[in-house]
Amino acid sequence: MAEQQRSPGGAGRAAPAGGCGCRTDCLEGPLSRALRALGALVGAHPWPFLLLPLALSGALGSGFMFLRSREANDIEGQFTPLGGPAKGERRFVQARFPTRDNQSFSAQRLSTEGAFAALLAVAAAGRDSLLTRDALAELLALDEAVRALNASGRAFAQLCARSGGACSSPNPLLGALQGRPERIEALLPGLTWPLAFQGRAFLAPFLGGVELGAGGAELARPVRAARALRLLYYLQEDEPAQRSACRLWLGSFLARIPDVLHSLNLSHVQVAYFTSLSRQEEFEKNTKEIVPLFSITYFLTIFFSIMSCSRLDCVRTKVWVAAFGVFSSGLAVLSSFGLLLFCGVPFVITVANAPFLILGVGVDDMFIMVSCWQQTKVKDRVKDRMADTYAEAAVSVTITTLTDVLAFYIGIATSFQSVRSFCLYTGTAFIFCYLYNLTFFGAILALNGKREESNRHWLTFMKVETKAQDSHGHACNMCCIGGSFDEITGTEIEHPMNGFFRKHYGPFLMHTWSKVVVVVLYLLYLGSSIYGCTQVKQGIDLRNLASDHSYVIQYYDWEEKYFEVYGPRVMVVVTQSIEYWNSSVRADLENCMESLENISYVDKELSESWLRTYEIVASKLSLNLDDRAFFISNLSILFNITPESRWDIDFNATEISASRFFIQTSSVTTAVDESNLLSQLRGLAKDCQIPLLVYHPGFIFFDQYIVIVQNTIQNIAIATGAMLLISLLLIPNPLCSLWVTFAIASVVVGVTGFMTYWDVNLDSISMINLVICIGFSVDFSAHISYAFVSSEKPKVNDKAVDALYRLGYPVVQGAVSTILGVVVLSVAASYIFRTFFKIMFLVILFGAAHGLIFIPVFLTFFGFCGRSPRTYLPFRSPAFWENAELRNPGDSCSLAQYRPAPG
Repeated sequence: MAEQQRSPGGAGRAAPAGGCGCRTDCLEGPLSRALRALGALVGAHPWPFLLLPLALSGALGSGFMFLRSREANDIEGQFTPLGGPAKGERRFVQARFPTRDNQSFSAQRLSTEGAFAALLAVAAAGRDSLLTRDALAELLALDEAVRALNASGRAFAQLCARSGGACSSPNPLLGALQGRPERIEALLPGLTWPLAFQGRAFLAPFLGGVELGAGGAELARPVRAARALRLLYYLQEDEPAQRSACRLWLGSFLARIPDVLHSLNLSHVQVAYFTSLSRQEEFEKNTKEIVPLFSITYFLTIFFSIMSCSRLDCVRTKVWVAAFGVFSSGLAVLSSFGLLLFCGVPFVITVANAPFLILGVGVDDMFIMVSCWQQTKVKDRVKDRMADTYAEAAVSVTITTLTDVLAFYIGIATSFQSVRSFCLYTGTAFIFCYLYNLTFFGAILALNGKREESNRHWLTFMKVETKAQDSHGHACNMCCIGGSFDEITGTEIEHPMNGFFRKHYGPFLMHTWSKVVVVVLYLLYLGSSIYGCTQVKQGIDLRNLASDHSYVIQYYDWEEKYFEVYGPRVMVVVTQSIEYWNSSVRADLENCMESLENISYVDKELSESWLRTYEIVASKLSLNLDDRAFFISNLSILFNITPESRWDIDFNATEISASRFFIQTSSVTTAVDESNLLSQLRGLAKDCQIPLLVYHPGFIFFDQYIVIVQNTIQNIAIATGAMLLISLLLIPNPLCSLWVTFAIASVVVGVTGFMTYWDVNLDSISMINLVICIGFSVDFSAHISYAFVSSEKPKVNDKAVDALYRLGYPVVQGAVSTILGVVVLSVAASYIFRTFFKIMFLVILFGAAHGLIFIPVFLTFFGFCGRSPRTYLPFRSPAFWENAELRNPGDSCSLAQYRPAPG
């Protein structure tokens, strides 16, 4: 937020003796003069500056024809770290352990989550268990209906993943029934969990909400009842043709399963469904749902802009200026997005947030320019008024744009593609906002100035009288009389809100007891924020990528409720050729496995090791495993006993290039658990004497926990340093520049802390907004500090009141317009857009609170946070300064630049 136009005079105006000295704000001089010349040019010839941006927007806007081809909404590509370790681990697993068509299917050996359809059945209300004849009869009928589904003539039986020559069973318990639900009465007394059927089946992924009886082994407790049962239908996807057919079948499944469930008229079970395509498809629907909200935002922003810029005076009102100011932001979105689409920049769903933000922030610059225009002399030529407006406002707008664009472009350095795309699109849009404000909007302001100059009505454009006529009624005088201004200052009449900050709010805030309340309020804010920072959750929950009314939410909820005991089954891969026939090497490998099994997240009794099995077999058969040739040649004995182990060893006649084992995790229910699991497993694997890696397809998403905090802190630190440099160039007092940095840190801590209280995780989506915090914190605090330092008032309290008088209303306008720009996102059905609203609301709320409450008070605690007394100009009477004119406009560094006005 930039300050309103300062009067070039005032008793005791600050300037360094003998010239600019060390005043860094004098860097504004050349820029101010250049922009003054531009303002005069726009004022003299507005039409080219109006038409050229329109033509440019039309040309660049044609880039939207590439929108469909530029969409990049792959969840893994956008919301996982670029170059994450798990992606490299997956490539290694795929290279060493490829799946084959003739392989006996094993879900735990997949390097991806696979292609599948899932049904999750839960006992209907009033029923305690699914392990009844009636419930299982309904599930068998449902299973039969799913198997009967086909797509493009391809039935499930042709596409299914196979085990033993037949389609793999969707559920071991359902397979044991052999199509006869009454068999459950014979099976139930001997059914155990999590291992069932003499340890041949691991039921934890398939049977949930289990009620266990007393007795039994630790891993084979008797089952009394179960609330949930899951069916998993895996498909073959080894070849491109198979993957294409799978997508068609899964699409048919999603389209027809609601009708199937309805036709079966299930009364004993409730069913939720999900596929490997569901998460991606539901995620892509979010963009379509948000489009209607943009029209609401546009209307709200135009309405607020018109209302805040309106006057009762039918000539001085800025209705058209406000409306076209919003339109200018729309042109910036059209141009920037079109340009980047032309350049092939990926369009991610997070970018759909950008127009809401740009619209809210873009009108902020409009308010500054309108405010500066209103303080120019009404009787001056439009060309001169535009020059004065640009000389003051455009510099402030330049600073605001620089901070915002810099904050966004720094965000491009992150490891998340979704953040990169958002920052690039938004930062470029702000550049276009700036250019169009100086050209298109400036032309609108100039044309409106010509209308005011000829005293024409804002709607009819007919000339009106400047003074009320007794012969006209009161209503007629209100509607048809206009053009009044302050005869003393020659400027437009002071807006009531400026008067409120000068007469009421500022003096109230400067009372001693008010300052005490502000300090106490800030300490409460800071304490709550710091505590919240310690409780913030990390990582994006994949369910949040779907809209609230999506069918996948029910599936996720039941999965979390009934299947939370056991977590992912993790591969432990030996990545290099080692001497397995060397007993000491086997001992080292066993030590590594034991160290992994001993962490709290692993159930050591459920590990799977081909080497342990091989050693047991060798012991029983008296085989010598200490000979290389014998060890390798007799692996066939192991494969006959455990056929699936052949897919865990990559070997030839002379060596074993790589092999893998499996460990079973448990109690991995939160993002913290996932982060701890990943870091502990990788740490132990790294410290092992045997070259190991640990992998599970879910680790692709777990990787975000490693970099999210680091990336966030890095971006915030770099951006804060850059903002400090800008504030040093803006504010001619280093101490007050530090106050700006303090405000930035305070707002970031506040937003991060209060994310916890509003159920927002620290993920790639919220990280975008924390980067935004930097730019907005500067907008609200740097200019308040600058106004305080540059104030001509002798006392610190008066300086604070003066700063609030000049900046209070533009700060309020900017804050409200930005909130209105994103408020409609609060009703969005998507977590992504609601999160954007929540954090933007916190950013604006806390930023405005610092600018309007905390910073003005804190600055008064240090009387030396101002210009040095020796830098003040010699005293001149108020009349001298009130009528003084600049000899060289734009350079206010020395007394010689001022001369008394004639007379």
